[in-house]
Amino acid sequence: QVQLVESGGGLVQAGGSLRLSCAASGSIFRFNSMGWYRQAPGKQRELVAAITTFRAPNYADSVKGRFTVSRDNAKNTVFLQMNSLKPEDTAVYYCAASGDYTREPKDYWGQGTQVTVSS
Repeated sequence: QVQLVESGGGLVQAGGSLRLSCAASGSIFRFNSMGWYRQAPGKQRELVAAITTFRAPNYADSVKGRFTVSRDNAKNTVFLQMNSLKPEDTAVYYCAASGDYTREPKDYWGQGTQVTVSS
């Protein structure tokens, strides 16, 4: 059974940084696409960033230039470096993965980690 386990969320002041990590376990193959979504209270879940084999990473417009997604292929681990955080970045962040070459991985999900940015 595949599990995605996130870590690194927390409370930070506006302008600060956080680094999220997501490690996959129980997978018998390498995920070709991994990424991050977020869901704020009362809003729909949205894609934040994804990294796909043979493609450049893709980002939501709202985080371009501030967030960086990266991965360790050997360990099926994906990271999200978040800089210059804003209060509107407050949300539950979910890791996601897919065996497909997709810019929106959705086959497997983590449990979510809370990120709160105070003003």
